Amino acid sequence: MLTTLNTSYTDTRAADLAWALGREPLPALATLDLELSAATLQLRLLGASHQVLLEEEQGSCSETVACIPGSSTPLPLGVAKRIGDWEYEFAARVEVLSPGRFAARAQELLALVSEHPHGLAGVFPGSPHAFTALLAHRSEGQVHWRTWHAYPQDGELVATRTRVGVRVRSGDPDLPVSAAAQGV
Repeated sequence: MLTTLNTSYTDTRAADLAWALGREPLPALATLDLELSAATLQLRLLGASHQVLLEEEQGSCSETVACIPGSSTPLPLGVAKRIGDWEYEFAARVEVLSPGRFAARAQELLALVSEHPHGLAGVFPGSPHAFTALLAHRSEGQVHWRTWHAYPQDGELVATRTRVGVRVRSGDPDLPVSAAAQGV
């Protein structure tokens, strides 16, 4: 789903993004509610970026990546945490692209996300390449989502990926417990 966000685009930059787990739902400009097997997922576009709310029988998880006033947690390159019975993994990277490459990548991502049944993209008025996009899926009992945050004035594209799933327990205490570590 593609939408134009009813807010002005402010000159933020990738370095202004912060990451947080466990925040209450913030006011959203657009949302997409998804049922992915036993998981309920809400993708939320904020005026300052994104929030994902995940609900399953085992519990809930809230991820926020946004320009949060007063936040002291910058966007990390990677996070691995246990949340109850879940393993949460997050990774982020910032790409700096030339204006031509940025425009092409923006069009490619917007087409991919807007045409996907589990995708939500919001374009800010005033710049067709200023956008936030989210795409989710479920695979092998785990919920995954990717996001993109575009800052055309600096040629910066922030890409994140998240995986949340129940820990896989092994009979051998010397083996890693995550499904990802076991090659699942």
